Amino acid sequence: MKTLKYILAIFFLSVSFVSCSSEDENPTVEQNPVEGLTMIYEIPAADHTVQIYSEKQNLEVGYNEILIRIKNLASDTYVANAAPNWMPIMHMETMQHSAPHSMLTNTDESTVYKGHIVFQMASNDTEYWEVVFNYSLNGQQKEEALRVAVSLPTDELNKTQVFMGSDDTRYVLAYVNPKDPKVAVNDLQAVLYKMENMMSFPIVENFKITVDPRMPGMGNHSSPNNEDMTYSSATKMYDGKLSLTMTGYWRINLKLLNANGEILKGEDVTEANPESSLYFELEF
Repeated sequence: MKTLKYILAIFFLSVSFVSCSSEDENPTVEQNPVEGLTMIYEIPAADHTVQIYSEKQNLEVGYNEILIRIKNLASDTYVANAAPNWMPIMHMETMQHSAPHSMLTNTDESTVYKGHIVFQMASNDTEYWEVVFNYSLNGQQKEEALRVAVSLPTDELNKTQVFMGSDDTRYVLAYVNPKDPKVAVNDLQAVLYKMENMMSFPIVENFKITVDPRMPGMGNHSSPNNEDMTYSSATKMYDGKLSLTMTGYWRINLKLLNANGEILKGEDVTEANPESSLYFELEF
């Protein structure tokens, strides 16, 4: 009996050792919710900081996806349920105006909030962009204003259009995806806003944007299997398909149609008219 007890004790110790070794070899790795992003700004306050992240190295004219985190310095933790909102403001020499922007919403990580801003113009020495953040911290409402630099895209390609439609409404159309175009049929996304007044840019729903990609340097040929962009209530964007048959410079000719099918901006591409006045540019 003593021998049996001894064998059982050795067995349980062996199992415990293997279990502990297995846990040590496969420790739980905590995921960084902003991994791969760049913290482009940080707003220091007395008891907390607001951190601003982007996929880009700096903010540019056009569509900018932005994430923010609020760190409580006393507890050294990031804040959930801060209910943040924001307002971009362009301070010009004689006036101020805002920019199209989404709400800030939680990502899968409750302490990370995501949204986008479409900047219509670059900042300079005398005219600058400011983003005003409002949020809740420890039961109190906070407000912080951050002056940001907005530059022209480094590739110098046109991915943002600000224009007056034939309905006398000013629109802002901005390219979103694909970020890394391929020789394939790519998922195409854009956002469309209209200017209600200098500080209000609501989303435009239920319009259509036709898609006609051309290669001006290659006889202005097009490509098969493109799909026009239509509004998605799930993404709050316009989704379509973009067929790219080879690498190089592409001009994505567009037409904007309202819910009644009336053309508000853009023209068909023909031999007599090789390009639309409404377009995006890509080169890859």
